[in-house]
Amino acid sequence: MPKSIKISPSILSANFGILGKEISDLEKAGADLIHVDVMDGHFVPNITIGPDVIKDLRQHTKLPFDVHLMISPVHKYIKNFAEAGADIITIHPEATDNIEKSIQEIKSFGKKVGISLNPETKIEKVTPFLNKIDLVLIMSVNPGFGGQKFMPEVLGKIKILREKIDKEKYSVEIEIDGGINFENAKLAINAGANILVSGTTIFKNNQGNLKKNINLLKKN
Repeated sequence: MPKSIKISPSILSANFGILGKEISDLEKAGADLIHVDVMDGHFVPNITIGPDVIKDLRQHTKLPFDVHLMISPVHKYIKNFAEAGADIITIHPEATDNIEKSIQEIKSFGKKVGISLNPETKIEKVTPFLNKIDLVLIMSVNPGFGGQKFMPEVLGKIKILREKIDKEKYSVEIEIDGGINFENAKLAINAGANILVSGTTIFKNNQGNLKKNINLLKKN
């Protein structure tokens, strides 16, 4: 069974003009982490923010920065994001020539390690490393843009991972990201996810009432 449910709001849906305030407001509203999507226009077809922005945002919250690197080659940038203030650094197997080496590098900075699986990526890409990482991020959309429709077919991956993690007693959290709303959050939790990434639902629903939206997601 999943651990207690955590909410990691994606700042991709925030107002970038007042991003520091948005992050501070998320902490006050009961968020557990802050999800930062880093895209390079190469590994995925969009460009977002870099380490300097993360460094500037660090002063606005004590919450852990859950940094999802959608950049390639990722190993060149791990140090920059670690030093900028990331607490969890999640990478894609396809973005590194040596996943074992990338895991060790993230750990060398005292950071938690995540591995992300795109909808079409097999779970075999992550299972050999479950004893070395802290988090598996299951993408329920194709990465690159916010506001996409949830892909329920990834729930099977979560169930298999949850069974394996529980059976082997690994200390690994399962995060899901992509199109998460009040309806499908329940499906993700029932499948075994314990961290929900949500952007549009948190920032746009109920007239942008962050606290209400975070609580509604947690209560599923």
